[in-house]
Parts: sequence; C-alpha cells; structure tokens
Amino acid sequence: MKLKDRVAIVTGAASGIGKACAEKFAAEGAKVVVADVSEKGKEVAAAINGHYIHVDVTNHESVAAMVEETVRQFGKLDIIMNNAGIDGLQAPTDESTIENWHNVMKINMDGVYYGMKYALAVMKAQKSGVVLNTASIAGMVAFPNIPPYSASKAGVIHLTKAAAIEYAQYGIRVNAICPSVVMTPLVEHFIETSEDPEATRKRFENLNPLPGIVTLEAVANAALFLVSDDSAFISGVALPIDGAYTAQ
Repeated sequence: MKLKDRVAIVTGAASGIGKACAEKFAAEGAKVVVADVSEKGKEVAAAINGHYIHVDVTNHESVAAMVEETVRQFGKLDIIMNNAGIDGLQAPTDESTIENWHNVMKINMDGVYYGMKYALAVMKAQKSGVVLNTASIAGMVAFPNIPPYSASKAGVIHLTKAAAIEYAQYGIRVNAICPSVVMTPLVEHFIETSEDPEATRKRFENLNPLPGIVTLEAVANAALFLVSDDSAFISGVALPIDGAYTAQ
C-alpha cells in the first residue's frame, strides 16, 4: 500500500498506459480520479472504486475544472499523471499536415502544460505533491516521420525538468517516463491490421536490445516507483523504459 490515502489524477486513464497506471495506483491504496475524454473511463473508475471526470486536455478550462473537482471531492491532490496523448499521422516533415501538427501538439504538449499548471498551484499551496508526465523515447532520440510527436515529447521532457527546479523549494517532485513501444490495445490492433502481422510483431519485439515488447505492467511499475516515496529524492528525471534502446 505504497500510496495509502493519496489522491491521484491520471489523464488518458480510460485505456492503455493510463488505465494500467490508474489500476496500479488504486491497488496501492490511492484514491484515483480516472480522467478522460472517453466515457469508457467510467468503467475503469467503477472497477477500481475510483472517480471518473470527463476532461478535454486541449481545453485549459476543462483541465482547471478537473483539478478543482478533485480537490473539492477529496480535499487535496497528491499526484497527477499527465498521460493523455496521441501519436498522430506518420509523414516526413514537409508532408506532415498543419492540422496534424496542431492536433498532436494540443493534446501532447498543451494538455501536459495545463495539467501541470493547475495541479502545481494546488501542490504549491500544500507544499507537497508529485507530478509524473508521460513522454517517450521519441523525445530523447530522433525517429523519422513523426515530427509533431517527437517535438511534443521532447517539449514534455524539458517542461518536466524546468518545473522540477522551480517547485523543488515547495517539496514537489516532477518526473517523466519515456517508454519505447508498449504493448497497448492500440499497438496490438496496429500489429494485427498491418500487411504482415507476424513481421510487424517481430520488428517490435526486436526493436530494443532487451528482447520483447515493453509491457503495460512494466510501465505501471515504473510509474508507481516515481510517484511513491520509494523515489523520495528523485526529481527532474526522464526515465527511459526501453530495454536499453536509448543506451545505443
């Protein structure tokens, strides 16, 4: 029960990494706010005895309302995991559309900033709190054909580091996780609908030096470590969960 009596918000918690982390945090004793634009978040919240809040992370007023409702409901906010994100359409920079750029940046970059802005104001007054942002190894090293995704995740990493310095004086820690390809339902669907599912799966399984595809459990365990007291003096870190990919 590493998060006993803690109050945690997880955005993008209706599926994938967010869902796995919400479940992990709840299992460790946290009161979890399952925040998502999808109503499927209600099912996740019900299963973990959590609280669902509909949020559109591209709208700062919606994010502010999410934080306000959480504090009103539980009286405090100990943890926020800014996880909501999309990969966008794949294309080289000159062929990537303006619409795709703005769409990815609104969710991946603006959404994280809004979550940090409003949560940090509460945590600053409390003089305690933990922020965890979901970035990616694509924000650490270059990948072709995903310019807005790479730029947004690199931005998240540097925003994380800046805030870690700014809010250390208030006892607030700010970190990021940087997964490689993770076996989420979306990735599984991508594999199964590709022209050669077997070849695609094999490519993902051999992407990282450590064999296999990063699991949701591995990501959730790393997230738990960073939001719990086990990492009490760790702040400003962008932690790769990548089987040594970025060590190359």
